[in-house]
Amino acid sequence: MKADGIINFTASHNPPEYNGIKFSTPDGCPALPEVTQEIEAQIVAGDSSSAGARPAAAVNVVEKETLDPKPIYLKRLGEIVDLEAIRKAGVRVVFDPMWGAARGYADELLRGAGVQVASVHDYRDVLFGGHAPEPDDHLLEDLRKKMQETGAQIGIATDGDADRFGIVDADGTFVQPNYVIALLFDYLVETRGWRNGVAKSVATTNLINALAQKHGVELHETPVGFKYIGELIMQDKIVIGGEESAGLSIRHHVPEKDGVLAGLLCCEAVARRGKPLGEQLRALCNQVGSYFPRRDNFRLTPAVKEKFTEKLKADPREFCGHPVSQVVRTDGLKLVFSDGSWVCYRLSGTEPVVRVYTEARSENGLEKLSTAAKHWIFE
Repeated sequence: MKADGIINFTASHNPPEYNGIKFSTPDGCPALPEVTQEIEAQIVAGDSSSAGARPAAAVNVVEKETLDPKPIYLKRLGEIVDLEAIRKAGVRVVFDPMWGAARGYADELLRGAGVQVASVHDYRDVLFGGHAPEPDDHLLEDLRKKMQETGAQIGIATDGDADRFGIVDADGTFVQPNYVIALLFDYLVETRGWRNGVAKSVATTNLINALAQKHGVELHETPVGFKYIGELIMQDKIVIGGEESAGLSIRHHVPEKDGVLAGLLCCEAVARRGKPLGEQLRALCNQVGSYFPRRDNFRLTPAVKEKFTEKLKADPREFCGHPVSQVVRTDGLKLVFSDGSWVCYRLSGTEPVVRVYTEARSENGLEKLSTAAKHWIFE
């Protein structure tokens, strides 16, 4: 429609007090910091100049237009996703939009293609079942029950505004977003033949690094925030871009997170490969090694936060007795160790919380590293 911008009113999967405005630029990308800072500056300037100002002159308003994006969007998804492969394979799907914006999207598209699909939470509830509409492991029990009832091979979910995804495998296992991004990267290279690059945030699994090396694909490691990945999609530099917080998009699609697309591509991968996602992941790790990522949030008192903020300014040479082989400051502080494990600290900009991302090459190594990472905050 050649619009000058897009405004969403959303708290995403966060508590309602986080409701706010999400602005996208004319290309559909999330606005970069320089754009949002300019908007904020103009708001401040407008507020300060409006005190005692004369009433504004009447404004001529053009006739308002409305747009139903659903038919256009579903048509495009039908061009991107191999719905016929899902139908032919007889894959049964359960969809959970978590009472949110994706109601009537993934399920309607699949049903129209002849795929057996059932839904849960596909009615309007402004309280989202009494909890945040976040498609995380502990909030997908109703999805699992419906999968058992229907014999579904995969469960797909979206958050309140449908940009984030949650995936449940045939046996009821929640598939970490880190692994979903890696699996779909490998799958798209295999089925589409795309090799123009891959993007991930600095806090996302290094399994993607290993796959980029395996496929001979350029790796882009960005700060946290999908706007940086969106720019790479606009420049056609990547096959897929994703963040461990369950956001991804792909080449030739909107340069913004799309939870509906993520779920549908997972259905396609199950259909065409004829294997559950867990089995696909094990095969992948047999080729490039195992990676065990984790994220923890720790609340900080004002005193601890002040002390820890100062601590983050230094480049440590050792971490809990382990020499640091690389310090990365793309976003926050990331310490990489010689065995390929790493820890990344990012202070929240909105609450007294530090987000701690850890990844090791074994489950035992992850437990030790996570414990050490917590200890380093409070020591």
